[in-house]
Amino acid sequence: MSAETQAIRIPEKIMRQIRSDSQAALLRARVCPNSNETVQLSCIDYRRETETAFGSQLWYFDAQTVDERNRRTPVFGVLEYSIQYGLHVLADDGVFDSLAQRERFHSVYRRGHLSPSLWHPAHRWLALGVLLVAVVVLAKFLPLFFAA
Repeated sequence: MSAETQAIRIPEKIMRQIRSDSQAALLRARVCPNSNETVQLSCIDYRRETETAFGSQLWYFDAQTVDERNRRTPVFGVLEYSIQYGLHVLADDGVFDSLAQRERFHSVYRRGHLSPSLWHPAHRWLALGVLLVAVVVLAKFLPLFFAA
């Protein structure tokens, strides 16, 4: 089984922007700004811009941070870019404590959305509320139909 790889040429200006966005994502995640360092950047998904659709890029970054006990801990981040008219626009970013959380983000990115679950507790409460309102309305107006 061979891996399909494609070499893409990324200009240095864009790489600086990606590094800067990864540092900003770490700051937004409340990681200590003086003690983090991005170890690795890698482009995971690259969809080229076409005449009919914008392109996109998904970047992973791994960083080492220092926690409150002065221990070095790894964090895993993701940057999603939309490529519009040749410009890279940051669409979403995230910093995760584990690889599994980052992979969940990637699976949502590939599918495009989370599929709603009918078994969500809020949906059950909504169904119960609709059922109770229907019973109350029927109890109120049903005797009026039979009285006539």
